Amino acid sequence: MSPEQRRDAIVAATIPLVREHGFDVSTRQIAEAAGVAEGTLFRVFDDKDSLLRCAVRAALDPSEAESQLTSIDMTAPLAARVEQAAVVLQQRMFDVLQLAAAVGLANVPQPESGREHIQFERMNELLTAIFEPDRDTLSRDPADAARLLRIIAFGGSHARLTEGPVMTPAEVTDLLLHGIVRDTTD
Repeated sequence: MSPEQRRDAIVAATIPLVREHGFDVSTRQIAEAAGVAEGTLFRVFDDKDSLLRCAVRAALDPSEAESQLTSIDMTAPLAARVEQAAVVLQQRMFDVLQLAAAVGLANVPQPESGREHIQFERMNELLTAIFEPDRDTLSRDPADAARLLRIIAFGGSHARLTEGPVMTPAEVTDLLLHGIVRDTTD
């Protein structure tokens, strides 16, 4: 295994432990999960803190969410595409909130302006693409529809903001596509 692969494997094994134990996870637990000797951790990382910070950064990486958004069938009906995107966005929000709760906000790295901006733009492009096939039927531009989807999905994913149960992806989709006014046409 190359040093880079070993580093990545250790980080991948550390992420679930950090989600569960926060920064109280032991190097012994990490070594066992990674299938390496405890001393190997310190040949790969300077110290436990640098390993944990690397794991937090990796856990915040949006690549998995991007991959899931890319796999949405663009020939499916709009409501199905939006609901699938809502599932991805809500899971991403849940994961980020769970991680922040486990490690504390002080241990969540500050955004790196250039890299974060590129990731944000990539996510915007993927979400906008969800709406693009139906551009002619929308009352909003696809990019604005994507922005509204993010607002509703993220806001509806936090119990404190919803003051009760979180919204389901179907509820997010229905609110975005149909609003709150009853259909009175019969």
